[in-house]
Amino acid sequence: MMTIGAFCEKDLLEIGTCWQLQVGVNGYAGPVAEGLVTQAAIGRSFQVIEFSSRSRREKFPARLKVRLLEDGYCCWLELADVVGKAICRAPWEPILLDAKQIQQRIPAVLSWISKASANPNKYLWGGTFGPDFDCSGLIQTAFASEQIWLPRDAYQQERFCDCLEVSPDNYESLIPGDLIFFGDSERCTHVAVHKGDGFYWHSSGRVHGRNGIGCDGLNIVDKDPIGCHYRSQLRGAGRVVECHDGTTLP
Repeated sequence: MMTIGAFCEKDLLEIGTCWQLQVGVNGYAGPVAEGLVTQAAIGRSFQVIEFSSRSRREKFPARLKVRLLEDGYCCWLELADVVGKAICRAPWEPILLDAKQIQQRIPAVLSWISKASANPNKYLWGGTFGPDFDCSGLIQTAFASEQIWLPRDAYQQERFCDCLEVSPDNYESLIPGDLIFFGDSERCTHVAVHKGDGFYWHSSGRVHGRNGIGCDGLNIVDKDPIGCHYRSQLRGAGRVVECHDGTTLP
């Protein structure tokens, strides 16, 4: 029987066991894939789902497939990144704030993003623990700083929020903290958070973006090429009225 708080060892990593990270780690798309899909900051927790090995001659798996408990996101972690660097924990119990409690914490969320933008940063696909973020990683981490957990990806965040109508010439329904979604008619590919008066914070890439955290606007009088690009891809907006419970989303 494992002891809560015991440091992770190879022979203790069993399917279904839960662990809390003592360091930040990278998460990958597959057992051998090099591409970053997410990151898990110090203090985050995961449950072991599957083992994999790059070579059958290896005694222990090179990576673990895990479910990150706060947002239900599944990814692969390097075994070397968790052995001796995570502690055994009890099953995850989410903190479920109501809509009023969430709105009370929005000013602190926006303040967190403002401070993050002041640090040198660049856009990083899969980035969540800074200083470099992708778009949904920035939003998720900013809200999580106030114990408001959202799903990991932009399209999941869009589905999770209460839908709001918005257009470049009509954004009066938005309040600070509302999420703004961009993409095409098929899928949301980018997310930002409303700062107020039609302006929004987001982390955008090098192509058509600022290669990091910046502030742009919805108003059609703004002729900045980056703002114009995202206005042309505006899909809608949504309000965060609940906390994600950690279940895995499609």
